[in-house]
Amino acid sequence: MSVFLDALARKPTPYTPIWLMRQAGRYQESYRAIRSKVSFLELCKTPELACQVTVDAVDQIGADAAIIFADILLLLEPLDVGFSFEKDHGPKIHEPVRTRAKVEAMSESIDPIASLGYVMDAIRLARRALKVPLIGFAAAPFTLASYAVEGGGSKTWNHTKAFMVGDEGLWHELMRKIARATTAYLDAQIDAGAQAVQLFDSWVGILSPSAYRRFVLPHSKAIIDSLGARVPVIHFGTGNPELYPLMKEAGGDVIGIDWRLGIDTAWDRLGDDVGIQGNLDPSFLLGPRESLFAEASRILAEAAGRPGHIFNLGHGIMPEASVEGARALIDHVHEASAR
Repeated sequence: MSVFLDALARKPTPYTPIWLMRQAGRYQESYRAIRSKVSFLELCKTPELACQVTVDAVDQIGADAAIIFADILLLLEPLDVGFSFEKDHGPKIHEPVRTRAKVEAMSESIDPIASLGYVMDAIRLARRALKVPLIGFAAAPFTLASYAVEGGGSKTWNHTKAFMVGDEGLWHELMRKIARATTAYLDAQIDAGAQAVQLFDSWVGILSPSAYRRFVLPHSKAIIDSLGARVPVIHFGTGNPELYPLMKEAGGDVIGIDWRLGIDTAWDRLGDDVGIQGNLDPSFLLGPRESLFAEASRILAEAAGRPGHIFNLGHGIMPEASVEGARALIDHVHEASAR
């Protein structure tokens, strides 16, 4: 058993395990070198390359877990929602899902091996190459639905909110289709060797607690319930700390939180029957080491050595960060939390 997997099970560990969201990415020279030769989607869809960047990240920064290199939007393809990545503009949904006809045209079910088998191939390769546990992942239904409805990124999410309140029944049908596909996708990742999975609800913070309960909770819960206890589930959300108790209600062995709420306060609200992952503001990796170490130590003091704490960022590592800074953070967390 690893320190990371023990922490997921809320067992005592000799130090606090740490990994970083987006730990394979543009802040690495090795990643940029690969991306100079292939497109982002080619990287995602080439198992040998996806495995390489997954493993390289762990080797370079010394993380206690790896997360398979992929993208949350890949699941849209088998759902018959076309997308591409536009240079300097991020993802673009070719035909946003904003009508009944578009929702009805989406697949009722997916065959994850036939349509996303390259992810499972990358997981199998990475498992053989890694000495630390491997995390699989998917977007939570709200975040994936929001991308599909908005047509890409958004600052207001007006289309998503208008869709939810304009036709609640159609919204739930969209979410049900995404939830069923997500469950099948995560099951396939687990079958391929993922030892834990993370559900990313990166955009859910735009909602109020009442809206989350009404429009989101049943669908995230359906996924986590369907996965059962096959592997531990990390349920991550950002932007609104008031949602964390509801996210716990939806499910997950560990709740991933951002920097907007202290870990001690989060645990007081959520109870000791769930782990906490987080919660360094990624911007500290852009500053001096003294500030980085001081903030990491402050977070560790808030966690107070309680079993079930997994150190992470409150969101993904920024491209402007450095491998040396990430490695220094991980070394510091290991040393400062040794017990």
